[in-house]
Amino acid sequence: MALPDALDLKVMQALQLDGRASFVRIAEVLGVSDKTVARRFTGLRRDTGFRVLGMTDETRLGRPSWIVRLRCTPDAAEPLATALARRADTSYIGLMSGGTEVMCAMRPRTQQECDELLLGRLPRTPRVVSVSAHCVLNPFYGGPLGWLSKISALTAAQEEALRPGLGEPPAGPVALDGVDEALIGVLRRDGRAPMAELQSRTGQSESVVKRRLDRLRRTGVLYFDVEYDHEPLGHDVGAMLWLTVAPGDLVRVGRILADHPEVRFAAAVSGRANLVTAVQCRTTQELYAYLTDRIGAIPGVRDAETVLTLRQVKALTYDPHR
Repeated sequence: MALPDALDLKVMQALQLDGRASFVRIAEVLGVSDKTVARRFTGLRRDTGFRVLGMTDETRLGRPSWIVRLRCTPDAAEPLATALARRADTSYIGLMSGGTEVMCAMRPRTQQECDELLLGRLPRTPRVVSVSAHCVLNPFYGGPLGWLSKISALTAAQEEALRPGLGEPPAGPVALDGVDEALIGVLRRDGRAPMAELQSRTGQSESVVKRRLDRLRRTGVLYFDVEYDHEPLGHDVGAMLWLTVAPGDLVRVGRILADHPEVRFAAAVSGRANLVTAVQCRTTQELYAYLTDRIGAIPGVRDAETVLTLRQVKALTYDPHR
């Protein structure tokens, strides 16, 4: 397996900034040919599983998101994680904590779906010992802000040239109709689906699809994220940190964490541990140094629980061969 080189990393970061940027546009900014960019993209797909996927920002739709911790018997963890991974309303599912915990992000579309999962189905699942659900109250990093934005492969000028100018999103929730849902459904499977496929799947003209796509992106409902294996990049130690922070310090601590290069997600959540962050490090020694030197030095952090990710079962979408 070829490890990503400097140009590969530039292409990856470019697509993190704008998942639908054309190869021609990326090539112009990087000073290479569009054929070179296309060839590098193909190689990244082969060697790291790199994909661009369309995602929805649930806060723009007025829907809450949850992070759920399920403690179970060791024989139940993997089948449970696999079953949850097949659901369309889950993401970032990991086997944690010695194989006795499953953690996943859930985005139920309605209150009824939320109640069914959190109050009905999950607590009654055989060999599940406990269920702990944490509502995401305020994200500090993640979603449209992907971890690849922190690798500094691109210059500041290149980032600015590739970053899409979408303007300010509206203040209130955005309503979707059937055409919007169909368009998002296609992009969730392939964020770079060609215009002809978007037209075919939605039954709309090119002008309508372009207008709908622009609106979804401008309102912040639709953004493009990238999925890939971290190991080829040398960051194969992942962990979730559950922090207990003084309420008055939540915003300050959350913003500090958002700037850390190790952090790929950080949010204020409900529960005793009121701030959760996902980190990616090269080694366990690097994780230890991060905990002691960086987390330990932040005023307002009262307690920290570190849970290693043994295996990621689902990132943005489920791949049964992962």
